[in-house]
Amino acid sequence: MKKLIDLIQEELVKAFTAAEMDPSYARVSVSNRPDLCEYQCNGAMAAAKAYHKAPIQLAEAVVEKVTDHSVIGEIEAVKPGFINLKINPEFLADYLSKMQNDEDLSVEKAKNPKTIIVDYGGANVAKPLHVGHLRSAIIGESIKRMGRFMGHNMIGDVHLGDWGLQMGLIITELQERHPELVYFDESFTGEYPEEAPFTISELEEIYPCASGKSKEDEDYKKRALEATRELQQGRRGYRAIWKHIMNVSVADLKKNYGNLDVHFDLWMGESDAQEYIPDMVDYLKDNGYAHYDQGALVVDVKEETDTKEIPPCMILKSDGAALYDTTDLATIIQRMKLYKPDEICYLADKRQELHFVQCFRCARKAKLVNDDTVLSFIGFGTMNGKDGKPFKTREGGVMRLEKLVGDIQNEMFQKISENNTMDEEEAKETAKMVALSAIKYGDLSNQASKDYIFDIKKFSEVVGKTGPYVLYTYLRVAKILKNETYTENLTDSIYNIQDRNLRLKLLAFNEAVWNACNLRLPSYIASYIYELCVLLNTFYQNNHINGLEDEIKKNDWLSVLSLANRILFDLLNLLGMEIPSIM
Repeated sequence: MKKLIDLIQEELVKAFTAAEMDPSYARVSVSNRPDLCEYQCNGAMAAAKAYHKAPIQLAEAVVEKVTDHSVIGEIEAVKPGFINLKINPEFLADYLSKMQNDEDLSVEKAKNPKTIIVDYGGANVAKPLHVGHLRSAIIGESIKRMGRFMGHNMIGDVHLGDWGLQMGLIITELQERHPELVYFDESFTGEYPEEAPFTISELEEIYPCASGKSKEDEDYKKRALEATRELQQGRRGYRAIWKHIMNVSVADLKKNYGNLDVHFDLWMGESDAQEYIPDMVDYLKDNGYAHYDQGALVVDVKEETDTKEIPPCMILKSDGAALYDTTDLATIIQRMKLYKPDEICYLADKRQELHFVQCFRCARKAKLVNDDTVLSFIGFGTMNGKDGKPFKTREGGVMRLEKLVGDIQNEMFQKISENNTMDEEEAKETAKMVALSAIKYGDLSNQASKDYIFDIKKFSEVVGKTGPYVLYTYLRVAKILKNETYTENLTDSIYNIQDRNLRLKLLAFNEAVWNACNLRLPSYIASYIYELCVLLNTFYQNNHINGLEDEIKKNDWLSVLSLANRILFDLLNLLGMEIPSIM
């Protein structure tokens, strides 16, 4: 079903045209004076100069031409030239009824569904997830869900960091500790053990130890670099260790991402793109896209319109080693071959923007993608502590994501336990959902590109613009609906201002979710959810349904509340938020 604002605008386009004015002036917006009207058009103000008439004259001419009042109930020209609009109550009731009877709440879906790969997560194997991974996971998951809601084929890929120096460092340190392991015997031809020679806890201790040694011991670093090279060239024992690292790490990553209710369709990584690199390098050289500069193979990607220096995209270092640019370009080739996407969307720290500019330009220049393939980058800001600096532990280190989530769950569990309304297991499960809602809503209510302060005390409050507040509102309405019998048949009666404001907000759902999904702004949905919850609570406080004798009014209001909770349920799911059965 078309968005309400589009339906209104269609009527004004007809009126402007009939008044012999350019229909481009018929732009409609939500009124900034809701006490006077619900929507407004300021086109007559803009058109005054072009038509050499007073704005109010033009506005009155447009109003006179509006003859179909099936959508617009009231329309008025107001000095100096505003056009104020109110919705026809019958249309309002009919539109909401159609939403109620539609599985998708009458959202205007994508007319031409696309295949879109979303590259988010950015986890490195052998390393625990830390707070720096939180935003990518939460924002990326929401964008993937929003795209699916609009009808697109969304493919989420974690794109693991699994092929760099960290592999060589782990192999080198493991050999120092356990030189007797069969993986280091180059003469061994048998089958390697199925069980890894380390646990995830040991693996996560090995890497930082090895990394520290490599910074102090040049010989150790050379051995690690050599181990990396031999791994990438296919040394059998090293490949077996690498497989162990992958199996142990990925199992742990799936568990931790699963605890965040974040799920990927693909668990591919840098290693999967390696086979595409040799042919890609030859192609870039043979077709004149790449050239050598001081021994390194590069592709020039600067453009005449650039206002700042854009360095060349480096394909190979002077020693022949591949880089992130190389792997990302090879991954683009791989994705185009396997999935033929219409778009590849990347989520990463906004400070990596230059890297993606270089890669995207190189991919286009070298025709690694189709002319109409979209390559997009969503850069997000940092999650900071109250001191305004990137979030750290009390000791100043990077906090593990598992610990952050656990600490917040424990805090919510203590709050819930104080109420003594549920048993321990139920309280733990509820605490998990509420804690995640606090984290996710706290993040997604901020614009992705902005840095924000992570304040768990503020985020976990049951009042204000928080996850617990919106969950509480949903459950409050659900409790009302559970205890009442009603039919979802709305009349065109509107009983008071709270009733009208709530219905108009429900009417704006289609537009809100369409804008959020197409602009990839989860914060837009978060804002709509909060505004809807405020109106629901205001309605609840001023209109007591229990015991209401007017059965028609009661049924109307229960129908409106039911639709509101359906909308909340769908939108909370788009943000990746689960709803507990009780709080």
